[in-house]
Amino acid sequence: MPSSQPIALGERIEAIDVVRGVAVLGILVMNILAFGLPFRAYSDPTADGATEGLGFAMYWGVELFAEGAFRALFSMLFGAGVVIFATGARAKSAAVYYRRQLLLLGFGLIDSFVLLWTGDILVLYALVGLVLYPLRNWQPKALFTAAGLVFAYLALVYAALFALLTTLPEQAAAIEARIAAGETVTAEENTVVAEWAELQAQVAPPREGSVNERTKFEGAYPQAFKANAQEVFGLYAVYPLFLFWDAFACMVLGMALYKTGVLKGQRSMAFYGRLAVFGLVVGLAVNAFEVWTKTGSGFQKPWVSNIPSVTEDLGRVALALGYLAVVAVICSRGALAAARSALAAVGRMALSNYILQSVVGLLLFHGFTLGLWNELSRPQLYLVVLAEWAAMIAFSVYWLRRHRFGPLEWLWRSLTYGRLAPMGS
Repeated sequence: MPSSQPIALGERIEAIDVVRGVAVLGILVMNILAFGLPFRAYSDPTADGATEGLGFAMYWGVELFAEGAFRALFSMLFGAGVVIFATGARAKSAAVYYRRQLLLLGFGLIDSFVLLWTGDILVLYALVGLVLYPLRNWQPKALFTAAGLVFAYLALVYAALFALLTTLPEQAAAIEARIAAGETVTAEENTVVAEWAELQAQVAPPREGSVNERTKFEGAYPQAFKANAQEVFGLYAVYPLFLFWDAFACMVLGMALYKTGVLKGQRSMAFYGRLAVFGLVVGLAVNAFEVWTKTGSGFQKPWVSNIPSVTEDLGRVALALGYLAVVAVICSRGALAAARSALAAVGRMALSNYILQSVVGLLLFHGFTLGLWNELSRPQLYLVVLAEWAAMIAFSVYWLRRHRFGPLEWLWRSLTYGRLAPMGS
């Protein structure tokens, strides 16, 4: 019979906790841009004037070392968590598994709507997790194959969207010029203009933020709630096209990496050395090519839209694997004990720390709180990141010295198993 007990502390794998801690902290490097600046600044430095000096250097550094990589790591670890939770001697029943996912969905909906974090990933993870349970017993080869096929599909989708962003603006501009000249245009041509206006609002909003985005950050809570809900539902609408499959591919890859011992730190040092070199070289090379192309294009819409590039997954997944390998080597050698312990604490409280980022974002950047949205420069926002990192590390270490689980982790487990989990350290 499947066990209905949570995993004991002695059964935890340090490397996974450390990598999860790195991923949770790293995600904030990208998310802070969406918290503190108009969303266009997430991919386009012209939105906040970060095209020279320290701001531009930070844009380059973040695009090179962070863009997508920590989200990929987080997704891989979620996939590994599915295997840990649903297989082995302590495997949980399907009912317990699905209850756990639906509870995560609830946390995500609170994060999305109550805490006004449009970029929440918990809802997405919960939904993808609902379809992963049947894959729990797949062999690594099948999982690797499935991940590869989905990544190939995503590359085709991104290529098609890039082509659309390249041709549709030119077509719409030509039609608008004819309209301005008093010429008669067809219904189909009017549709092209309307389609571009709608697409532009999604992939290349105004540099100062759309009216809806400004209301979300500058309005009172009721108006902000409504404006944010519109953005969230707009995001949900594109889940089936690529966001769902983006998370699915990385999670399935994480399941395979766990089953082959890579995520457990069970492979040889030589293996992790080769993986580190491959991941870092390929990931940084691809990311450097992408950011160089964006800069060289003069930050044209097709390159700095919110649609990933064709090579996006190659760069971010390779870099994530490189980071994973580096952590595995450090853990295997027993190096940097204090740093490992601190990062593992952050990783063990990943849900609490992720939600904490949203709480801080709500308190700092909305008009009904401190109102710092679009008031801080990119370098100043990264000072906020450093402060949040210090707070999350201190909070996690302090809490776990006294308690077995993080506060939200305790709540999640208690609701999952239908009884209060022990909180003793």
